[in-house]
Amino acid sequence: MIQKSGIMFLLLMAVVITAGAVDLDREGRDPAYVESIVKRSQKIVDKLELTDTVAAREVTTIIANRYFKLNDIYETRDTKVKLAKETLTGDAKQEAVKAAEAEKDAALYRTHFAFPADLSLYLDAKQIDAVKDGMTYGVVMVTYKATVDMIPTLKEEEKAQIMAWLVEAREFAMDAENSNKKHAAFGKYKGRINNYLSKRGYDLVKERKAWYERIKARGGKI
Repeated sequence: MIQKSGIMFLLLMAVVITAGAVDLDREGRDPAYVESIVKRSQKIVDKLELTDTVAAREVTTIIANRYFKLNDIYETRDTKVKLAKETLTGDAKQEAVKAAEAEKDAALYRTHFAFPADLSLYLDAKQIDAVKDGMTYGVVMVTYKATVDMIPTLKEEEKAQIMAWLVEAREFAMDAENSNKKHAAFGKYKGRINNYLSKRGYDLVKERKAWYERIKARGGKI
């Protein structure tokens, strides 16, 4: 029993040490850029309404560091693409550009799952989802609610499928390099959802027209 207690204590201490202060990855970065990213991250954390100020600070830093990492990955890609276009021609140039894109994708994949893992030291699953929504403009729920409102007759399994695809889209949008690319990630899945609903027998043109009329009738704007 004493031995087991000792092991549990060591495991607990490991968690405490792991969840220690998170350093802001500011080295070599423009101070104004760092400040803007920290403020953006802070806005996301503020919506969580965390009562633990230390946890709030650490989560803010984790989010900011993720933005920094994404920026580094895309800057590395851009540098390699620029060099390829300036120094190579023909097939060699195309292959170098493709390689730079592939390396970027690999870097995004390698680092993608560490982000929610780091957040999980301070946040529960629902709060982590809220962070992801904050990084992607809340598009998941906006789109889901709009779709359900547009087609009130959706079945539960259809609603579940729509939500699953939107959540999947959010994972790609989180790592996109700018707002346009984030929305494009969702756009791809919105197209998939529309195709799915059409195959399920829904007339989307008719449903959308009726939806617009309902919105106007209740004094809303399209």
